[in-house]
Amino acid sequence: MLLTVTLNTALDLTYRVPALVPGASHQVREVSERAGGKGLNVARVLGALGRHVTVTGLCGGPTGERIRELLAGADGVTDALVETAEPARRTVTVTTEPRGRVVSRAAARAAATVLREPGPLVSAAEWAAFRHTYAALLPAATAVALCGSLPPGVPVGAYATLVREARAAGVPVVLDTSGEALRRGVAARPDILKPNEDELAQLTGSREPARAARDARRRGAGAVVASLGERGLLAATPLTTWRAALPRPLSGNPTGAGDAVVAALLAGLADAEPWPARLAHATALAAAAVASPVAGEFDARAYARLQGEVKVAEVG
Repeated sequence: MLLTVTLNTALDLTYRVPALVPGASHQVREVSERAGGKGLNVARVLGALGRHVTVTGLCGGPTGERIRELLAGADGVTDALVETAEPARRTVTVTTEPRGRVVSRAAARAAATVLREPGPLVSAAEWAAFRHTYAALLPAATAVALCGSLPPGVPVGAYATLVREARAAGVPVVLDTSGEALRRGVAARPDILKPNEDELAQLTGSREPARAARDARRRGAGAVVASLGERGLLAATPLTTWRAALPRPLSGNPTGAGDAVVAALLAGLADAEPWPARLAHATALAAAAVASPVAGEFDARAYARLQGEVKVAEVG
């Protein structure tokens, strides 16, 4: 069983509009609603890949009820979320597509604007209840992903604590967070750290991805896989550094691409997959997620096709 943790679950609403103009009224062309938060997105991708995954985290109120209802329809996903008194947050993603003649691939890509609520205030008793649930799930887990932001009330060192508990249980960990939670979490020695380029720079102070990834490894991560957007992935591993990329970027909605990377890394970690294959799968799955209109889904045909197009090269 794969396990994902989402401490700040969300009800994700995605609106598609022709253009986003501040101060104007907009006609929404399409609306979608999903159980969200990074770990839930990871879980839905894994379920669609045929894996069995359990989701845990904090989720309450009417928003939480809707999240659970939506999650119940996800293939391969088991709900082990812990109830909170305050409602789970909502996020709104507004996607826009270019109008008129497309003059370049860059102009053809959709843009996404994301609005995120802060999340519920979590009590000490609710945090303790989650810790109990997490500890009970670890013995059956083959790998765990700790994903996303921390809601108010959860200790800033929460992910560091959860990494240590997983390691003590012999369960490998992927950590995907940011800010102070990332800085403290990496010191607990997760097996894989998955930042984006900006998060990696904030952690290390370096804008050069390879140097920053190696620095993050010295801070405690077993391996660092950095998302570089259209430039693919960079992975600093114990033996060498790898780059993985497609020959051309895909147009679409980039929201959720990083979660697809985490899904592939978690599956590869559980299966002890070699790094080149692991990175090829992660790169192709991220691109297939861009080709899907909402986070937590991917274009299965694109994923099958793109795996053979990813170029993985050792760079040092």
